[in-house]
Amino acid sequence: MDKIRETARLKGIGSRMFRQAGAIALLAVTIGVLVNQMRSDRLTLVADWSPEARLTFKSGASVVISLEEARESFFSQKVVFLDARPPELYQEGHIQSARNLPWEAVEEYFDAVMTDIPQDSLIITYCDGVNCELSKDLALELFYRGYEKVRVLVTGWGLWKENQLPIITGHSPGA
Repeated sequence: MDKIRETARLKGIGSRMFRQAGAIALLAVTIGVLVNQMRSDRLTLVADWSPEARLTFKSGASVVISLEEARESFFSQKVVFLDARPPELYQEGHIQSARNLPWEAVEEYFDAVMTDIPQDSLIITYCDGVNCELSKDLALELFYRGYEKVRVLVTGWGLWKENQLPIITGHSPGA
């Protein structure tokens, strides 16, 4: 009988402990939300995490370019494509006439790749996959270095291939 009472007592303590922990967590979340709402630079509680939203500046300007715009620019030859992927992936295949400026080695290759590209040129950066951040990071670096007309083709390599647009294999970084 004592063992049954002891087991019931321990269950009661465990149950009370979980209720208290839940109450503390709920209180912490409530206080956090209230403090956030009072701040002038509050964080949004629900955000748009789409690639397009992630590639929008605080000013509201988007750096995303549609496939149609990129295609038109390609065929009018009024654009420089920069592949932000590593050299191995670039060599396996890339947009025809694209140059490779791998994000991981941007300092190493920047001068060689960008030497003849005027700062007012339209530049489209790309990598592969919805979650690939290399093209965004490269675009921001180019903005930082004074290139004003930089756009990002989201899921660029895969999208370009899917639409059977001109591609090529080979070449090394800076090509």
